[in-house]
Amino acid sequence: MKSKIKKAVSLVMAGAITAVGMSSVLSVSAKTEEDAPIMTMFPYTIEGEDLEGATLWTSIYNDEMPGYSGEGFTYLTGNALSFTVAVPEDGMYQISARVAQILDKEGNGRLETIAVNGSEYSKNVPYLNEWTDFDFGVVRLKAGVNKIEFLNKYGYVAIDTVTVSGAEKKDYSLATDELCDPNATPETKSLMKYLKSVYGKHTIAGQQEIYGGGHKDNYEWENEFLEKLTGKIPAIRGLDFMNYNPLYGWDDGSTERGIEWVKERNGILTASWHINVPIDFDNYEIGDEVDWKECSYKNYQASGSTFNTAKVLEEDSKERAYFELAMEDLAEQLLKLQEANVPIILRPLHEAQGNEGNYGDGTAWFWWGDRGAEVYKELWKLLYTTLTEKYELHNIIWEYNSYDYSNSHTWYPGDEYVDIVAYDKYNVEYNRGDGNSSGPNLLAISGKFDYLFKLTNGKKMVAMSENDTVPAMDNMLIEDANWLYFCPWYDGGEDGGTAFLGEAYQDHEELTKMYQSEYCITLDELPENLYSFAGNVEPPKTTTTTTTGSSGSTTTTTTTSGISVGIKFGDTNEDGKLNISDAVLIMQSIANPDEYKIKEQGKINADVVDNGDGVTAKDALAIQYVEIKTLKDSELPLTSEELDKLAK
Repeated sequence: MKSKIKKAVSLVMAGAITAVGMSSVLSVSAKTEEDAPIMTMFPYTIEGEDLEGATLWTSIYNDEMPGYSGEGFTYLTGNALSFTVAVPEDGMYQISARVAQILDKEGNGRLETIAVNGSEYSKNVPYLNEWTDFDFGVVRLKAGVNKIEFLNKYGYVAIDTVTVSGAEKKDYSLATDELCDPNATPETKSLMKYLKSVYGKHTIAGQQEIYGGGHKDNYEWENEFLEKLTGKIPAIRGLDFMNYNPLYGWDDGSTERGIEWVKERNGILTASWHINVPIDFDNYEIGDEVDWKECSYKNYQASGSTFNTAKVLEEDSKERAYFELAMEDLAEQLLKLQEANVPIILRPLHEAQGNEGNYGDGTAWFWWGDRGAEVYKELWKLLYTTLTEKYELHNIIWEYNSYDYSNSHTWYPGDEYVDIVAYDKYNVEYNRGDGNSSGPNLLAISGKFDYLFKLTNGKKMVAMSENDTVPAMDNMLIEDANWLYFCPWYDGGEDGGTAFLGEAYQDHEELTKMYQSEYCITLDELPENLYSFAGNVEPPKTTTTTTTGSSGSTTTTTTTSGISVGIKFGDTNEDGKLNISDAVLIMQSIANPDEYKIKEQGKINADVVDNGDGVTAKDALAIQYVEIKTLKDSELPLTSEELDKLAK
């Protein structure tokens, strides 16, 4: 038994030493006598020329590349280049490489493909004529041996070294609950504060309703389907103000349903705005009625529209006059909400960048993005100032749709015009990344989340504003991609059309697990005082209770506005599990507190010895005893005396 304890202690100390700058000391592919892989020490760095399938280069043909490490570097032109790492449990790891890319000097870089255990993803490497550290993103590694490959699909990138390191958990507390509109209504401020209070700890269930006359005018079809499947109703209702426009506008009751959802059912409201323009805009007279078949919200190349988005920015243009009418129609509906004291998460001008970076011509999907980033940002600002200043609408939480292309940051309107950043996930038919060819895609798409998180340095909450498959709860937790909410697009159901709630898109077992978990917030779990804080800076009321079991162990439960959050003693890194990685983090934080920080909740969880005295090495030792089954996690916390008895 003592040898097992010493082995566990040595593992923790090795992790702490690695944290303060020691290089890797273990072989990646070596085996123990029991044929079990030896765990890779992180950060782990391998020379490019040592990758499986690599050849040694010291120059790229006639181009000298001085400054490389080791004997040289490798150049991805032919075979795939690979290496393996071994980890004790599922987790997230950062992959970076020291690279050079000397082609496409005037172009948009080269798309490089990485495969992790066969699942592929791509990153665009820009022109780099000297060795540069490049972030290939955060990936999930499974327990055991993992294979990482650089695939020759586009190729022509020089690799000096590759480094794998443990991914740092995100600090969700960085997100602000301050709205960009300083005159926001009390109810809007209250909703924003609630969203911040659950962000990073929970995800909120949402669902887009069908618009128009779908489902034979049964606008509760999606909610009824979900309630029958899971026993729960989503907390967020998604609307589309598409039908309120200057051309063929007709009222399908969306606004009234939104008011009822908030006032009568205490739900949360969000909406997009698929605003149409006349295809034959040259011959259109402002104020004319135009049939919907002669309109489009697609880009001008796809629709053939003569509407020039750039001219919207010219005050005396016909395009500006049309857009003014469109904003007036939208404002009319939003004013109804405001007069009813109903706030809304508004996602206008969404998916603006579209498939730029994938299509050869760089064309966006929708007309509001078809003249590029600079025009789009000014269009967003025009909409923001018009609604807030001209129409005095202050019940809006402004949500911006982003992508994760190399230039996506150039489309961001700015922190002063955005409250939440969001991504629309559709990866069942294409860009799956899970190694499957069909069926639901349960990935949490952590790479997308990471990009959006970094886009604002964590200052804005990150949501999944549209999606096909709802990610598996375990994937969201393990991948550290705690989307503020998810919201599947509407379902065609028995009337046909897209069927995003059907089994081709949703794993019904996983969806039910998500809905019934404490992690996911549904309609019945929203606090009664969701909209009643009236600008109060205090968060929703929190109560804490402690219960003592027959063995003397204690369990602490914190309840925030009806949401139960269990405090798991020992779970230092807040991943929902208690294992050796929690002990490692404690020792790392002691050895290098500036680089390795434990969050506030993690400190509460970690304080398992002499509870109340703060985090010490004793806490790490106690967690190791749990890891080797000498101590049960239910016996935490304990005293120093009890810990000493275990050592004897």
